[in-house]
Amino acid sequence: MRSLEIFSGTGGLAKGLELAGFEHASFVEFNKHACASLRENFDPDIVFHGDIADYDLNQLSNIDIVAGGPPCQPFSLGGKHKAHEDNRDMFPYAIRAIEKLQPKAFFFENVKGLLRSTFSEYFSYIILRLSYPHLEILENEGWKEHLFRLKKIKKKSYIGLKYDVKFELLNSVNYGVPQKRERVVIIGIRSDLNINWNFPPPTHSEDRLNWDKFVTGEYWERHQLQVKTDHSIRKSLEQKYGIFSPEEKAWLTVRDALKDVPCPTENHTLKDHIFRDGARTYPGHTGSEIDQPAKTIKAGGHGVPGGENMIRYEDGSVRYFTVYEAKLIQTFPKDFIVTGAWGEALRQIGNAVPVALSKKIGDHLYNHINI
Repeated sequence: MRSLEIFSGTGGLAKGLELAGFEHASFVEFNKHACASLRENFDPDIVFHGDIADYDLNQLSNIDIVAGGPPCQPFSLGGKHKAHEDNRDMFPYAIRAIEKLQPKAFFFENVKGLLRSTFSEYFSYIILRLSYPHLEILENEGWKEHLFRLKKIKKKSYIGLKYDVKFELLNSVNYGVPQKRERVVIIGIRSDLNINWNFPPPTHSEDRLNWDKFVTGEYWERHQLQVKTDHSIRKSLEQKYGIFSPEEKAWLTVRDALKDVPCPTENHTLKDHIFRDGARTYPGHTGSEIDQPAKTIKAGGHGVPGGENMIRYEDGSVRYFTVYEAKLIQTFPKDFIVTGAWGEALRQIGNAVPVALSKKIGDHLYNHINI
């Protein structure tokens, strides 16, 4: 099945979909550094570097899925919170791609801030526009007037193009990503396909990680470390589960993700595993504890913020993640190439969808659409 990736970034979502079996038809991306990374890892001939407003959708046909991460600054908790008033809101262009290509499904990802109460009305508008992409906004009509018309639609009797749209706030750590990363995922499936689709259930849990640490000690033994105990956590888990371990797999930690990765100050042949000095802690930015999932790898507005992009050892010392380590935290393949200097590479990685999460949802979609 063929996919179009819009607002592709460095290709985390695209790599996951590729591993799930989708074939890329085209990438559309505005940032030149991200385009350089895309060309290193995918077919360079299908990478369009430019404004999505200038991309000709007419050159495409037989697109089964449209996927991407519309720029999230209008909704980010750390941004200016302008939403529809922000000219960086690219959801209208995502809707245009759905309207034109009529794919079997779409897969969009955005920040948790999209669900803020202050954006609730506009978010409802986005979901309804995605549900009925052919009901276009009229000339001189505001989005609120358009929303009023959309709300009046009776889905069963509407005969135009329509999608069954679902959204969920997912934490990547619950799906095998060694990083706590909450994102809104929006999935739409064309209604005429009559597919009953739900988000895949979580596969990993904190309870299982704590069970492996403080009940069986397997976590410490696996890493050849002295077993640590926490009687309070152990007692709580045994009361909850008895003698049987939690069914899910354990959350992955920074130590799990970087197992067998040499220290960047040692001799090695990894080109993007370069030590960067100067890591410091300050309130709210204390680094990612080595025996916990990483904090969210962040892109930052000007350079890279230190706290979330540092590793914190047992003795309290910290250092910056290398590009290679940040890739592994985001579950990119080891040989995936991220271009640019450290700050630019971390920006691309921080903006990406974790590959393991993308593949998990991609597998689920691929199987349902094929059936």
